[in-house]
Amino acid sequence: MYEIALSVAACLRAGTRVDVAWVVEARGLGARDLGEALAITPGGGRVGAVLAGSLNDQLVDLSEQGSGGRIVDLRVGDLDAELAGLACGGDARCLLVPAADLPAGLWERLRRRDPVGLVTRLDGDRVLDIVMYGPETIADAGEDAARLFGRGVSGSSVAPDTVVSVFRPVPQLVIIGAGAVADALRSAADLLGWHTQVITQVSSATGVIAGLAALDKVVVTSHDVELAGPALAAALAGEVGYIGALGSRRTQRSRADWLAYRGITDLERVHGPAGLDIGANTPPEIAVSILAEALAVGSKASAGSLREKSGTIH
Repeated sequence: MYEIALSVAACLRAGTRVDVAWVVEARGLGARDLGEALAITPGGGRVGAVLAGSLNDQLVDLSEQGSGGRIVDLRVGDLDAELAGLACGGDARCLLVPAADLPAGLWERLRRRDPVGLVTRLDGDRVLDIVMYGPETIADAGEDAARLFGRGVSGSSVAPDTVVSVFRPVPQLVIIGAGAVADALRSAADLLGWHTQVITQVSSATGVIAGLAALDKVVVTSHDVELAGPALAAALAGEVGYIGALGSRRTQRSRADWLAYRGITDLERVHGPAGLDIGANTPPEIAVSILAEALAVGSKASAGSLREKSGTIH
């Protein structure tokens, strides 16, 4: 849903009709991200995809028929599944809703990449209304919705007259610089399900970093101050939640001098040298220590031993 937010908001501002579809239940098809969504404009224009695009054509056909928001049952054949890279064919239920019928504040929340819960009331297969909840209000949606929201991932639950959809953004990790540690960071981040980019050009780095949100992470592995400096400056000017900088104390001072010469002296948000002190030496070990620190910073945890913690562990 996050990937289509800007496009849908632009259509609404321009007065262009746009329908939004997302999967709320799937059988077969293999494990899929239930945060995927498809935006459909008149004439078959589309942004995004659901189930790797295997349902896009069917949803476009249904959108062209109009008739308002509804829940629909669709089938993905084995051949279509194979072409889309899915494990096998299967059945899916989707909500197909005019964007104008969705809560007005939804697209701004998605633009900020905030977690969102939507509770859809149904009359048969017809959508009656959709109410939006955030972390501060999800308890008002009921125990089942709050439990689903608390899982920390995108998901949904379907009852005869209600559908609860939870959208949670996936953190992005931007790695500035190449090499063995950068490769290890990418592999470790894949295990966490994060989206990762490795960037080695200044022009690309600053633009990408400027668009990051508070749940995202930047790790500078490059020792080239002409790449590392602008990347750190962009991260400090933005909202990114974790900024890690690999390198020796001397390298850290060189970067600090580069930034200070340009008027940037508050480096409190920069974790450099990056990582927790776990005795890491190899690139994979260093990657684990850095991502563990990024997780601790994001959750405001102490990063101490669980053995020393009282109360509930998870």
